[in-house]
Amino acid sequence: MTSNAGQSREALLVVDVQVGLVALIPAEVQEKVLPKIRTLLEKARASGKPVIFVQHDGGKAHPLETHSEGWQIHPSLKPAEGEPVIRKRESDSFFETKLQEELERRGIKRLIIAGGMTEYCVDTTCRRATSLGYDVTLASDAHLTRDNGVLSAANIIAHHNLVLHEFGAGNHVVSVRPTREIVF
Repeated sequence: MTSNAGQSREALLVVDVQVGLVALIPAEVQEKVLPKIRTLLEKARASGKPVIFVQHDGGKAHPLETHSEGWQIHPSLKPAEGEPVIRKRESDSFFETKLQEELERRGIKRLIIAGGMTEYCVDTTCRRATSLGYDVTLASDAHLTRDNGVLSAANIIAHHNLVLHEFGAGNHVVSVRPTREIVF
């Protein structure tokens, strides 16, 4: 997944790593996943690749209520100066946001996706990105969720890694890879 001159540009897309969402996640998942997201941020920044954050605007009393403490990007994963933050209100990071415009402006054709929650915003954003013409790499160990009463967080993550790998629309697919294999 290296990017050379003449090849499609890539960006790291970090979805909804907000204080209120991370607080819902079991500690053992946080301890495994947050360092992986930090590693991806470090790799992308060191290589000069764009990093784009997505931030969910929750309604009143929502864990991600807009402008509340829970709405803030998690302090261990804060955007660096100049890194855009795209705000959204739905699971689809492209729906009624400026994400696609931002990607087009930068000439981005490939997305490396990390963040939360696996079965909502991460899944929907991966699928929508392929239908919009982007190739996607989902960092298999850098997305998170919580137990849902039927499945454990680990089972939800494993299931989505399985079903999203090679999911595609036309010539564009999702590739699921661990952080250690992702090269910017």
